[in-house]
Amino acid sequence: MAKDTEEKREQTTSFNVLIVVVSLAFIWLIVPYYGAILWATILAILFHPLQVRLTVLFRGHRSIAAIVSVLACICIVVLPGSALLAALAQQATDLYNTINRREFDPATLLAQLRSALPVRLDQWLSSLDFTQFSDLQSRLTSFLETATQTIARRAYSVGQGTAQFAVATGVMLYLLFFLFRDGPAVAATIRRASPLSDHHTDRLLRAFVAVVKATVKGNLIIAVIQGGIGGLTFWALGVKASLFWGVLMTVLSLLPAVGAALVWLPVAIYMLVTGDFMRGIILMVIGFGVISLIDNLLRPTLVGKSTRLPDYVVLISTLGGLSILGVNGFVLGPLIAALFFAVWKLYINDRTARQNNLPG
Repeated sequence: MAKDTEEKREQTTSFNVLIVVVSLAFIWLIVPYYGAILWATILAILFHPLQVRLTVLFRGHRSIAAIVSVLACICIVVLPGSALLAALAQQATDLYNTINRREFDPATLLAQLRSALPVRLDQWLSSLDFTQFSDLQSRLTSFLETATQTIARRAYSVGQGTAQFAVATGVMLYLLFFLFRDGPAVAATIRRASPLSDHHTDRLLRAFVAVVKATVKGNLIIAVIQGGIGGLTFWALGVKASLFWGVLMTVLSLLPAVGAALVWLPVAIYMLVTGDFMRGIILMVIGFGVISLIDNLLRPTLVGKSTRLPDYVVLISTLGGLSILGVNGFVLGPLIAALFFAVWKLYINDRTARQNNLPG
């Protein structure tokens, strides 16, 4: 009897090791397209209500409903996103060429800013006896040149991976069809395969769906609106590469401690200092009165209080996700952080419930 028990234990251990090894090998295999899988999952969650309505409309024909849902995703997300990337690559190319031709000279810009300062402020700066002022100016100039060239090169590279982008998009749409069609079956399989209890599995799946909706529908939509308003304002005021700066404001709007003001505020200050008061005041009014208020107006409705993370957690998780995972880190960073809090909340609730059930 003991021998049989030992053999069963060894077989169970061997099988578990096999499961881990095969699972790791499969993950290694699909890592190159984890971005396509991620966004297929996100779109399937966000457009799930549409899929449900279409399934009812087509009298239970889930395949037809899935095809229509994929077409809707293409029209609403893929085509506008591709057009935006193409336009962004073009403007990034122009900006990169402008920097290389030295049409944008940080040293000249700093000199213009100092010459535009009030006389007393300029005298005060001179009285500080900055023997290193010229050195500081040269270092700042070098930093600005490096930063602008780096930004331009990064944006310019967006349009260079066209073939890889097309393949990843195709994989995403192909997977999206099956997620739409077989979504309930996939969810049921995950529940059965989960080593956790049914209660914990259901709670975590619901938390995952809620976090995806809050992160994408909330944070990304708010960031797109802020960046869109900023880009349109730049375009209306005649600022060059307005689309590029609008996209940059969208990215920065995902960071609660930074925000789009990191782009529009220096531009507005430069306009005011150089005597372009009308454009500077307009940009200030729109920046403070519209762009900065959108977050406070829309976030409670789109994100909600139940899944909202503290701003410092969003900032750290977004920066960490960006540095480790690239562009997808803007979504995965806050998503991992939110799931971390959800798991610990489950643990705390279960522990509290057990303590309350103990005999006094």
